[in-house]
Amino acid sequence: MSVDDVTMPRLSDSMEEGTVLAWRKQVGEEVALGEEIVEIETDKANMGYEADVAGTLLEILVGENESAPVGAVIARVGDPQAAGPVTAGDPPPPPVAEASSATVPPTVPPAAPAPAADGTGPGRVKASPLARRVASERGVDLATVTGSGPGGRIVKKDVESAPPSPSRSFSRPVRQKEQPAEAPTSAAHPETAKGTVEVVELTRLQQVVARRMAESKATAPHFYLTAEVDMTAAVAARARIKEISAEGEAVPSFNDMVVKACAIALRRFPRANGSYKDGHIELHSRVNVGIAVAAEGALVVPTVFDADRKGLREIAAEARALAAKVRDGSVTPPELSGATFTVSNLGMFGVRGFGAIVNSPQAAILAVGEIAERPVVRDGEIVPGRVMEITLSCDHRILYGAEGAGFLAAVRGLLEEPVGLAL
Repeated sequence: MSVDDVTMPRLSDSMEEGTVLAWRKQVGEEVALGEEIVEIETDKANMGYEADVAGTLLEILVGENESAPVGAVIARVGDPQAAGPVTAGDPPPPPVAEASSATVPPTVPPAAPAPAADGTGPGRVKASPLARRVASERGVDLATVTGSGPGGRIVKKDVESAPPSPSRSFSRPVRQKEQPAEAPTSAAHPETAKGTVEVVELTRLQQVVARRMAESKATAPHFYLTAEVDMTAAVAARARIKEISAEGEAVPSFNDMVVKACAIALRRFPRANGSYKDGHIELHSRVNVGIAVAAEGALVVPTVFDADRKGLREIAAEARALAAKVRDGSVTPPELSGATFTVSNLGMFGVRGFGAIVNSPQAAILAVGEIAERPVVRDGEIVPGRVMEITLSCDHRILYGAEGAGFLAAVRGLLEEPVGLAL
């Protein structure tokens, strides 16, 4: 058996580098094909990585809480007879011109197996990556926690409500960014007219969001189109759907209606479903709508795939499941990838309207405001109505004013006559 490199995997289409959160195997332990060996933090989620080779873990090159670019070697797995003695702290050996000419020591002294970072053995407890991280930091034995997630999976809230295990020892250190900041001293943080300064380090996800939004605003020439939608018929339609729905059946929200309306309109206006990349426009065959969800300290955008082919109830059920996964930390990178358009809704916070930043390389993003009672004109008379403001932010390299206006008009028409959402 040869020695194989384990490289930093690309776990999402936008991933550039990853951070090793915890090694599930230690140097000297056997690794089976398909067995999870490392938990990795990406720009979108935390995810366990399963080995695509089998053998003995010979060397760990990227330690816990260390980062590496996609494709970089993070460990080596293979036959102990095919490599020299290495340990987790050793630097990588110098490259050789030909494997056949390298001098190979006879054996590798196996290191004593160390406990897994989450305190579990071969019969591994089902838990989300975020739940494992929180358990590791709080000293909670996952074997003593009852999971409330799908199939009994342990999620973050289960760990937070569980008492710590005083006798449990765990090797994983608290990440530097999660350590409480020391009280500011007068020398390091002098008093100013603004008071003392508290420095808050951004999480990895916040850093990625900040960089991408800055890049989008700086490189994509934005323009904005705003329209008011009379939601009176949509409000009545949703009330009727709620009346006839069986107990436990998903009732579409107004945001679900917006997602469906956008999906239909995207099929009619394919450039709005495109993206700008390397000086050319890519038009996508699938209509995948991303839904902006407020997570802890960041904004995460899970994807409703093929939204144009799904009914309102299916979109409603899927959107709720995705939002729940975002909030408990169990959402996976594939669920956060592949969106061709994005909807961002702040109406629940009483926001009348706003202009969102395009989620590059997408062509546009729709910002949705609150539904409020306002006077509207019908048949020449002023009557009370339920009005919602929507703003389409467009990348002018892909969409021009007329196409953007046509798309927005289609969305408005579908929402004002919601029977079209069911066709």
